[in-house]
Amino acid sequence: MELKWLLYVTLLALGTLAVQAHDMDDDNDGDDVVDIEDDLDDGIDEVEESKPETSTPPPTPKVTYRPPVPTGEVYFAESFDKGTLDGWILSRAKKDDTDDEIAKYDGKWEVQDMKDTKLPGDKGLVLVTRAKHHAISSKLSKPFVFDTKPLIIQYEVNFQNGIECGGAYVKLLSKTPELNLDQFHDKTPYTIMFGPDKCGEDYKLHFIFRHKNPKTGKYEEKHAKRPDADLKTYFTDKKTHLYTLVLNPDNSFEILVDQTVVNSGNLLNDMSPPVNPPREIEDPNDQKPEDWDERPKIPDPDAVKPDDWDEDAPAKIADENAVKPEGWLDDEPEYVADPDAEKPEDWDEDMDGEWEAPQIANPKCETAPGCGTWQRPMIDNPNYKGKWKPPMIDNVNYQGIWKPRKIPNPDFFEDLEPFKMTPFSAVGLELWSMTSDIFFDNFIICTERAVADDWASDGWGLKKAADGAAEKQPSAAEYKKTDAPQPDVMDEEKEEEKDKGDKEEEEEEEGNEEKLGR
Repeated sequence: MELKWLLYVTLLALGTLAVQAHDMDDDNDGDDVVDIEDDLDDGIDEVEESKPETSTPPPTPKVTYRPPVPTGEVYFAESFDKGTLDGWILSRAKKDDTDDEIAKYDGKWEVQDMKDTKLPGDKGLVLVTRAKHHAISSKLSKPFVFDTKPLIIQYEVNFQNGIECGGAYVKLLSKTPELNLDQFHDKTPYTIMFGPDKCGEDYKLHFIFRHKNPKTGKYEEKHAKRPDADLKTYFTDKKTHLYTLVLNPDNSFEILVDQTVVNSGNLLNDMSPPVNPPREIEDPNDQKPEDWDERPKIPDPDAVKPDDWDEDAPAKIADENAVKPEGWLDDEPEYVADPDAEKPEDWDEDMDGEWEAPQIANPKCETAPGCGTWQRPMIDNPNYKGKWKPPMIDNVNYQGIWKPRKIPNPDFFEDLEPFKMTPFSAVGLELWSMTSDIFFDNFIICTERAVADDWASDGWGLKKAADGAAEKQPSAAEYKKTDAPQPDVMDEEKEEEKDKGDKEEEEEEEGNEEKLGR
């Protein structure tokens, strides 16, 4: 209908011009005549050109970013969307026992947008430099005390340039009077270390906690068993991944990547070394008796070597039945001097000795069965028996493998609540990396799973949705191929409607031409 109305307006305008031109014919002697058909065609062309392109793909669905907001109580939450490092403290420490050139924690940190981001406005913490020590930390809103509630630590990592050798784990720094964040270094006491780490082809996802021995007061690192899952993809696909540790008061734990469990266990059963030492140990002062016989079998003392046993017979002998192959070239050596070799110009016979051309395989031997002196091949000697040894028999005096006796372990203790770890008051990243631009985002420490899940949906979930929308968007060529209508697939009813419409337009055009005096 819009096309018809536009045609009507065009025809009326051109009709007015035609009348004016007709009135001016007498004055102009017919020199200037308005061609209504040409102008009509031009108008139709303009209408056709103004019709929208059906092959243009629709715009990419837009995922709007909003900074996540905790939906419950948290001990720490950081999205970096304020665009600064406010609240974070850069370490000014030096590592002990390290060359001065690399001992300083002078690696660079910045708040940046992610490279190739599909979510404008979403910022994160970026480890910018490579081959340097990096350390940065921030205080919790209040210390976390292990009592009756779970601990949940969650954050995002993106290895934007892949990862050659380096870590992306976090440390929950123990609450101590000596804690000084601007001196944060590798020896700073921590309660838990958690996160990805990779060097070479060793892909790790750490969960380590420091357990205090209740008898000695000393701390010992306890490492979770390695996950059964293949972790390589998380380090190589250059996508943002969500890492979550859930630690429960019943000593159970779960480790999740992208909200899928990749490792789980119990602090009492699945840590190495175990939290609790054995009740008994081997007596370090116990010694094996000199007459203790650990041999299950011994040579038969009554056995005698047979009289016909020849220990001197060789293992191999020449095959007397072998015959030299026909065509064997006895007078030709296997290797000859290279006729094309030339003595180097800088060869000094006084210093280097007499020059000799290098040896090459004799070309004459290539088609012959062999060259040089022919020798019979060696075969196994049927009379070979080797050195005689008496057969082995059961040892009637066998006493088994000796072991020291067991005694009560003087260092034994039993901690049935290893969950009750040392409280921590800060979170930090203390890292070395041979790859730059590691992206961290959306840290949260809380006690409720729903709070962590909501935070994940508003952060990592939006990134995932934006990436998915971009991946599913068809190209212009694909859209044109699938969306543009094809004449050969139009049904008969549409063809009839099209023909009817064309006929009506022709009739209307003829009527308009009559009205205009054509």
